[in-house]
Amino acid sequence: MSKLLNIKELSKNYLTKKQVVCALKDINLSIEENDFIIMVGPSGCGKSTILSIIGNLEKKSSGKIEIFKKDLKVGYMFQEDALFPWLNVLDNCLLGLKIKNNKVKKSDIDYVKYLLKKYGISNFEKSYPKELSGGMRQRVALIRTLAIRPEILLLDEAFSALDYQTRIMVTKDIYNILKNENITTVMVTHDISEAISMSDRIVVLSKRPATVKKIDTIDFEMEGRDPMNCRKSPKFSKYFDSLWKELDVDIVLECTGFFTS
Repeated sequence: MSKLLNIKELSKNYLTKKQVVCALKDINLSIEENDFIIMVGPSGCGKSTILSIIGNLEKKSSGKIEIFKKDLKVGYMFQEDALFPWLNVLDNCLLGLKIKNNKVKKSDIDYVKYLLKKYGISNFEKSYPKELSGGMRQRVALIRTLAIRPEILLLDEAFSALDYQTRIMVTKDIYNILKNENITTVMVTHDISEAISMSDRIVVLSKRPATVKKIDTIDFEMEGRDPMNCRKSPKFSKYFDSLWKELDVDIVLECTGFFTS
């Protein structure tokens, strides 16, 4: 795999009325094409801030982001699917293209319809968000993002609003779609099991100011890998135990649902 971007000594400070708050300190991370990287860490440590800086939604205070591909296209999915209730599925999927280009070409419409058919939603292209399940809404939100043909996708707790059973199934669907489309992915989650089952590498962040404590490589060495198969693998518990030891106690409690902050 070739290198897509390189984060060097990235830091971010916020100025409040009373003081300067350091959110990120000397973050270093290399991202290669077709990577699936997941970041874990305590609430407020700056995980989402890293995504925002990569996506050029927020400015860094210091450091450097080297991009090795000209005009790199970045897609972003947030916690909520943000589908417009007055637009049907097809129009929701075309919205990003309309905002970006003001006009949607026939080839773009054909591509979106191809994605809807490929991933089992073509029968619902005239339906409205209220008529869809939570899992289907997330697939529609993903296809809307894929419509702009991103080369890197940033997922910020994209499944956290779903109930547990739906979340398990959606992670499988989303994982398979991203791997099929060869989309490089950087994702934030509080769920240790989700991180292990989906990622190629897990970046463990410390408390604020966030630094990179460790980067674990995840390799299940199986054909037809997906999050469901990974959870059944004997290696899963070994990765879980190893990651557990790397996390601070409050992160572990948060990730396992004992409390949230």
